[in-house]
Amino acid sequence: MSSNEKIAISTEKAPKAIGPYSQAIEVGGFIFLSGQLGLVPETGEFIDADVEAQTRQSLTNLKSIIESRSLTMKDVVKTTVFLKNMADFPKMNAVYGEFFEIEPPARSTVEVAALPKNGLVEIEAIVKM
Repeated sequence: MSSNEKIAISTEKAPKAIGPYSQAIEVGGFIFLSGQLGLVPETGEFIDADVEAQTRQSLTNLKSIIESRSLTMKDVVKTTVFLKNMADFPKMNAVYGEFFEIEPPARSTVEVAALPKNGLVEIEAIVKM
């Protein structure tokens, strides 16, 4: 495989894409993960109606995609967190810290007007291979 060849990544351990996009794309020594909502892979429904549960599920979904390429959360170099309500930042941040305890990746967090399926949080990531 050339370093510029684009490969779509998909795993059954994360929710199926709800639109015309891939769960992740591998190219140039990086993996670019699409934003993950707090959806349960088996049902395609939200795990719960609170931001902590949705954050945990979102990160679990990201972790499943990353692990499908024999990598770990330690390989994540950048995340972007989209919150429906910035007042939920402390709750999201506490759960986020459980997944990135040592040398956490760079991160941006932004409040958005709405998320797909009326979610509370969506997280995307970039991983170095």
